[in-house]
Amino acid sequence: MSKEVQMSIKMEADLRDRFMAVAADQHRPAAQIVRELMRRFIDESEPPNALTAKTLRKSRRDESAR
Repeated sequence: MSKEVQMSIKMEADLRDRFMAVAADQHRPAAQIVRELMRRFIDESEPPNALTAKTLRKSRRDESAR
């Protein structure tokens, strides 16, 4: 099992309060949501593999032909 670490971030109090309220409404720990957002950000930031890149290019060409 990997060792867990903590990270401290600064944000506006209103943003934190609204985030915590939504997390509580959904009965989800805030840390779980932040980890999910971080993983999604990493996934979206990585370059696509060759097949995905080809599919994206084809999709964009098809959309521009409309």
